[in-house]
Amino acid sequence: MSLVGSYVALSKPLVLVFPVFLLAWLRFGIGALAMLHWLPKPACEPTMQAPTRWLLFLESLLGNFLFTIFMLYGVSMTSAVSAGVIMASIPAVVALLSWVFLRERISQRVWLAIACAALGMLLLTLYKPANQLPDLTEDISSVNTHNKLLGNLLVFAAVLCEASYAVIGKQLTVTLGPRRIASLINLWGFALVTPLGLYAALSFDFTAVQAPTWALLTFYGLAASVWTVWLWMAGLKTVPAAQSGIFTVMLPITATLVGVGVLGEPLRLAQWIALAIALLGVLLATLPERRRS
Repeated sequence: MSLVGSYVALSKPLVLVFPVFLLAWLRFGIGALAMLHWLPKPACEPTMQAPTRWLLFLESLLGNFLFTIFMLYGVSMTSAVSAGVIMASIPAVVALLSWVFLRERISQRVWLAIACAALGMLLLTLYKPANQLPDLTEDISSVNTHNKLLGNLLVFAAVLCEASYAVIGKQLTVTLGPRRIASLINLWGFALVTPLGLYAALSFDFTAVQAPTWALLTFYGLAASVWTVWLWMAGLKTVPAAQSGIFTVMLPITATLVGVGVLGEPLRLAQWIALAIALLGVLLATLPERRRS
C-alpha cells in the first residue's frame, strides 16, 4: 500500500508527459515483460475453472484497467494531496462493499467512519484558495473548480475499484498463487488497454521524453503491475480480507507525503482538516473492537 501511494502521487508528472491511455498501456507492457516467467501454471495448482477465469477478468477490469484510468485522469485534474485524502476512504468502502456483497455486519462505528470519509471528501471538494482573484479570473476559476470536482470524483471511482480489488483478490488466492494472479490480471489489463494505447502511440513523439521520465515510468510500471500486486496477493493468502483494509491506510498517507515532500504541493489548513477527518474515519474503521470475556 505504501508503494501504491507513492506511484499514485508520482503518476502526476507522468500524465503531464504521456496521454493517459498510452501511459496505462506502457505500464501494463512493462509488467507483462517482467512477469513472463510467472505465467505458466505450477504443477501444484489445480486446473482453472470458469468461475476463477471470470474472477480474474473482473479483478483486472476493476483493479487494473478501470483503477488505472480513473486514477490517472483524476490525478491529472486534482492534486496528489487531494487524491491522498480521498484514498483515505478505502477501508470504509471495503467495509461497505463487504456488507453489500458478502452480507457482513457493519457496526455503528464503521458507519461513522464512512460518514467521516464522505465529509472529508466534501470539504476537500468545496475548498477554494482564499487568494483567488475575482472578475478577470472568474471564468478560469470556474473551469478549474469543475475540473477539480471531476478529478476528485474520478479518484473516488478508483477507490471503489480498489475496494472491489481487495474483496475479489481474497477469493482468487484460494486456488491460485500470488505470482500467477499478478501476471494473469496484468495480461488482461494489457489486452483491454492495447487498442486505446496503440491509437495514442501513433501521434506521440517518444523522442521528446527525457531519461528521468523513462526511469520514473519504469518504476511506475514495475510498482503498479508487479511489486504491489504480488505483495498484496501474497499477504491475502494469510490475512483475512476484512483485516487487509487496515493496511490501506498507508496508501493515502504515502500519497500525501510524496505530494508534499517530493512534488512540492502545499498542504493548507482546509486540506489538513479534510485529511484529519478522513484519517479519523480510517481509525474508526480499523481499530479492533473490545470483546467481552
